[in-house]
Amino acid sequence: MRKKVVVIGAGPGGLAISMLLSSLGYHVEVFEKHGKVGGRNGAMHEKGFTFDIGPTFFSMPHIAEELFQAAGRNLHDYVTLIELTNMYELLFDKRRLRMYRDRDLMIKEIEKYFPSDGEGYLRFMSDTKKKFEMLTPLLQNKMDRYLDYVSWRVLQALPHLSLGRSLYDVLSDYFSNKELLLAFTFQSKYLGMSPWECPGAFSILSYMEHEYGVYHPIGGLNQLSEAMAKVTVELGGVIHLGAEVDKLWLEGKKTKGIILKTGERIQADEVIINGDFAHVMTHLVPEGILKKYSKEKMNKKKFSCSTFMIYLGLNKRYDTSHHTICFAKDYKKNVEEITKELVLSEDPSIYIQNASVTDSTLAPEGKSTLYILAPVPNNMSQIDWELNEQAFKELVYAILEDRTDFKDLKRYIEFEKVISPVQWESEMNVFQGATFSLGHQLSQMMVFRPHNKFEELQNTWLVGGGTHPGSGLPTILESARITAKLMSKADGIKFPSHSEIAWGNS
Repeated sequence: MRKKVVVIGAGPGGLAISMLLSSLGYHVEVFEKHGKVGGRNGAMHEKGFTFDIGPTFFSMPHIAEELFQAAGRNLHDYVTLIELTNMYELLFDKRRLRMYRDRDLMIKEIEKYFPSDGEGYLRFMSDTKKKFEMLTPLLQNKMDRYLDYVSWRVLQALPHLSLGRSLYDVLSDYFSNKELLLAFTFQSKYLGMSPWECPGAFSILSYMEHEYGVYHPIGGLNQLSEAMAKVTVELGGVIHLGAEVDKLWLEGKKTKGIILKTGERIQADEVIINGDFAHVMTHLVPEGILKKYSKEKMNKKKFSCSTFMIYLGLNKRYDTSHHTICFAKDYKKNVEEITKELVLSEDPSIYIQNASVTDSTLAPEGKSTLYILAPVPNNMSQIDWELNEQAFKELVYAILEDRTDFKDLKRYIEFEKVISPVQWESEMNVFQGATFSLGHQLSQMMVFRPHNKFEELQNTWLVGGGTHPGSGLPTILESARITAKLMSKADGIKFPSHSEIAWGNS
């Protein structure tokens, strides 16, 4: 008889493992609170406009390609990808810098503004390629025992971990100009962290973009979730929408299944948690069961920042880059206000996605969508968003008017939606509104992060940003692959190796 697996949450991690396990013959059922798949990697449709809710950067598509191949499918039969020549545009106080995957274009852009740093870029790409090759096995395999630290793959990687050095420190070896340093370190925001605190090993983040490119799926990055859901169903999996999980069904420390908000009990041989890890531990597990991840201990963990979101449907199109980042005039101060002082910045950094310049399917003809994000403190700050939301929104609009090409923006708004950290927590079940989950300090990475085979409950597994290897779409997909490999190995089922996948694709 096939093993029955229940997956809590239809986010990208949950859908990826549902697709993989369904292809291996498991009976998979996914239970999702909302009426659509994707979670934070889902879509919002309003008045003819389509928005990605969360992630908008798609890098390292080969990871998704490999997962689809492992499930016997081709990603490109489900998703149409367009590579962005200009990956993103960076706006500083008196300068704008376009970033390219093409080495010649990138060096030309650097030399135009920073004549002494072109050579540093080439050194960075060469050195970080070696680092990435050494660190990749750590991101593709389990790390749940201290003995894993003396495995050959870890010992090989140790010299490349940049232990004791921050991301900003590491990039300072290659670039002398402050703005160029920020251009290669702002990616720490993908982890909700400061480049002055983010471990130096994460210099691989900007390398990954420059080496593998940045892509846009037609219809939005939500189409990746839709594709994985479609494959799951094609392979016999079942996805229950509008089915909110109330509690884990426990007998002592053994997970027997789940209990829905309706009171219905769903039995399972194995349960996979894709919901926000800290939310699940503090809301779906009765107090007194957990020790390592009790509510008291979860509240003492370090969490990422949050995000203040504005989604706009406009009756105008702006001819700008697909992705634009407008840096605060004092970026370090802005980051410290978010991560240390826990106050709202008077000069926030802002990310803008103007995807309609690439993708006409997102809005009616002649109109466009705009996705605006400002990193802000999570809800441990106790900021009163009911009191501050309107003023902060107006500040964001004022900065866009003053420093970007989005002039007279408010004049063209047909649809507007705001999501604050409070809404991330209340509507999307994100613990403390920390949209990038647990922080990625070394004390919360690898063996110190919640394990893919959850250590406190039997028959319980984790996928998503709250487990190894961490948050960010590529690593969330890797978490699903790691957990699927562990589960299938425990059941004596062969999981396709990387070499077999490559052979099958040749």
